[in-house]
This record gives sequence, C-alpha cells and structure tokens, in this order.
Amino acid sequence: MSIIAEATRIPVRRGLRAERSARRWWPLAVIAAAHLMAILDITVMFVALPSAQRALDMSVGARQWVLTAYTLAFASLVLPGGRLADRFGARRTLVVGVVGFAVASAVGGASLAGAMLIAARAVQGAFGAVLVSSTKSLLVTVYSDEHERARAMSIFGATLTAGMALGLIVGGALTSGLGWRWCLYVNVVMCVLVVPGALRVLPSIAPRRAVHLDPASVVLCAVGIVALVYGFGDVTSAGWGSAEVIASLLGAVALLAVFVMRQARRPDGLLPLRVVRERNRGGALLAMVFNSLSTVGMMLILTYQLQTVLHDSPLRTGLTLIPFAIAAACGAVLIARRLMTQIAPRWLISAGVALSAIGLLPLLGLTPTSHCLPLIVIAELIEGIGTGLAGPPILATALRAVAPQDTGAASGASSAAGQLGSSIGAALLNTIAATATAAYLAGHAAAGTAAATVHGYTVAAAWGAAILLALIIPIAALINAGPPRRSARAKVGGAER
Repeated sequence: MSIIAEATRIPVRRGLRAERSARRWWPLAVIAAAHLMAILDITVMFVALPSAQRALDMSVGARQWVLTAYTLAFASLVLPGGRLADRFGARRTLVVGVVGFAVASAVGGASLAGAMLIAARAVQGAFGAVLVSSTKSLLVTVYSDEHERARAMSIFGATLTAGMALGLIVGGALTSGLGWRWCLYVNVVMCVLVVPGALRVLPSIAPRRAVHLDPASVVLCAVGIVALVYGFGDVTSAGWGSAEVIASLLGAVALLAVFVMRQARRPDGLLPLRVVRERNRGGALLAMVFNSLSTVGMMLILTYQLQTVLHDSPLRTGLTLIPFAIAAACGAVLIARRLMTQIAPRWLISAGVALSAIGLLPLLGLTPTSHCLPLIVIAELIEGIGTGLAGPPILATALRAVAPQDTGAASGASSAAGQLGSSIGAALLNTIAATATAAYLAGHAAAGTAAATVHGYTVAAAWGAAILLALIIPIAALINAGPPRRSARAKVGGAER
C-alpha cells in the first residue's frame, strides 16, 4: 500500500516542481518587459518624429532635440540611477522608474507644442535611466546561481537586441494606424501591465542605508557625461574641428577625471572603483562599448541606405531589419545560453565580436541603384548572431561577482558603457562616412551624390569591422574568468528534478 501511495504522490511532486520552475522565470518576464519600454522608445520615436514635427510645427533644430533630450537625460543619470537602486532597493526604484516613464510618455503624447514634447522626452530619459539600472540590478539579485543567471542573461539580451529593431516596426505600425501620439501612449499600456507584475513577483529588497549619494559626484558625473555625449553627437553636423565640439569633449574629460579622483577617495561613492578595477568586469565594459558600436553601425548604415538612398518608407525599413532581430534572438537564446555554462566568456565574447565585424563586410557591396537584398540579409544574419552571441556573456561578466551593495553601481556602469558605445559609434562612423563621401565627390564629381554617399557608407563599414577585429586581443587578454559554476543549492534542486 505504501508503494502505491508513494507512486501516486510522484506525479503530484513533479507537477509542483514544474509549477515552481515556471514561476521562477516570471520575474525575468517582468524585468525584460520593463527594460523593453526604454529600449523600444528610442527607435519608435525615429519613425514618429516626422509626423510629430508636422503636427507641432517644429523646426529642424527642435526636431533633433526630441531625440537629444532623451539621450542626454538618460546618459547623465544612468550611473546615479544605479546607485539609487542600491540605496532604496531595486524593486522600489524599478516601479518608480516605470511609473515616471509612463507619466512622461502620456504628457509627451498630449503635447500641444514642440517645447512640451522636448521637456517630456527629457523626463522620460531621466526615469528611463533609473528603470534600466534597476532591471539589471534585479537580474543579479533574483538569479544568484551562475547557471541560472546565464540563462536569464541570454533571454534578457535577446529581448533588448531584438527590441531595437522591432521598435522601427512598432513605430511604423502605430504611426500609420493610430497616429504618432500612440508611440508615446503605448508606454502607459506597458506600465499598467508591468507595475502589478513587479509588485507581485519581484522580491522586495531592503534599502541599504550605508550607501550614500554624494551630490558633488552626481553633478560631476551627470554634467561630464552630458558634455561627452553632446560633444560626440555634435561631431556629425559641426565636425571634429568645431570649437563647440572641442570645448565639450575637453570639458567632459576634465569633469570625469575629477569624478574618478573623487570616487577613489570614497569607497561608498557613486561608482566605487572596485566595481570597474576587477579585470573581468573592466574587460566586459570595454567589450560592451564596442559591441554597441557594431550594432549602431549596422543600423545606421542600413537605415540611411534604405531611406536616404533608396527612399524606402520607415515601416519598410523596419521590416527589412527583421532578420537582424531574429538572428540576434537566436544567437542569444539558442547559442549563447547553451555555451555560456561550458565555455569561458572570453572565447564567446571574442567569437561574437569577430562575427559582428564579419557581418559589416557584406555592406561593402552596397550600390546606389540596387536594394542588394541578399547582401543586406546576409549582413543582418551574421551581425545578429554575433551580437546575440556576445551580448549575454558580456553582461554576465560585467555583473559578475559584484558585492550586494554594489549591484546597482555595476548595473549603471554597464548601461553607461552601452550608451557611450552608441554615442561614440554613431559619431565616429558618421564622421568617417562624411569624410569619405566628400573625398569621393572631389575625385568623381560626375558619379553623383548617391554614389558618393554609398561609398561613404562602405568605407565606414570597413573601418567599423577593422576596429572590432582589433579589439579581440585586448578582450581575450583582460577577461580570464571561467564558465559559470552551478551552486550547491542548484545542484541539489537539479538532482531532485
């Protein structure tokens, strides 16, 4: 009888374990959905901007500030946002970030003038910085086992990479179907879904009173990063020799140098140097800068090629980028997730960066008269797999072995590295493309502007690939950590299952 009773209990136990295992991944769904709000909003507004400019009668300069206000606010507060998560608890700051982001989005969607939209976008960027840093901090806290965290990072990375491309499609669909204002209102809908889920499934983390927010460090960091991002952003229109660009970049270097010196004297500061001094985290942050450069470079070149040269609509451009989103998701979930627990991160990151470099090479075959769809798809597939393969181990290594009181600081540092890579990548590749275009026109005036423009893109793609390939050796030298180890508790749980 006891054997029969035990046999009948086995399916029940297995069912309970399966249910607990499924519940274990609900926090990841909430974290990824929250982070996706901030990621989607960047590319969604690319598509909505022309319609918003016409509706609000904005000048070209004001139109650019709709994007710049968000970027500058986000970049300047992403490090303080991470430390806020350490100080007050990551779940609390996540909810505040999501609600603030949604309220700012609602105000932006209801804008009556360009100034109102620009102000709303700046507030969006500020709350987005808090939101993004909180999500990464929660990933480290919720998934403490390294094997489990590797799986979570791969899914999280796939969501974010695919979100950048899918934002163009969502923006085109919303703008065409409901109007540009819904590109902002959609965040209110996301908030209604995310906040109850966060309060229900995310752990409540006690505030850490020992963590201090030094006001002087916050100001130095915020103003320094704003000057840096603004300087790189202004390079495209003003050029490297512009007095404004030079002053902005030199000011940024001076402010950030003072910031670093201040952090060296404060072990509980905004960004304790112990977070970035560890060689594996430092190498991962370096890789994160340049991995962002490759993604931004490909999207920048293809977006200009498809819309400026071939005159495709924003929606069609977004649809053309779907192979990249699919390949990035596959690279992260199907490849990186399986290999992260078996292969040291340096090899996965190096392989991903190498693939990203190779993915830029097919763009050398672009022409001003043909869509070159096979070349574009091949480039997207290789670039997507490379980005997806490198992204999860980079993020996992950047947040590896961080002390509990520093998870927010490390999360903020990783977000700042990605933002810096995007800003530098866009400025650098735009400058290379513009210089090559001007040189081509000077020597081949009869070829026409379109041919010169495409030539500029191909030169930028070649330089982007060369920079990425040159980065592989420093990455492999810096990162020497082994693959994640399964904790004793996870081993027991796995045996039980």
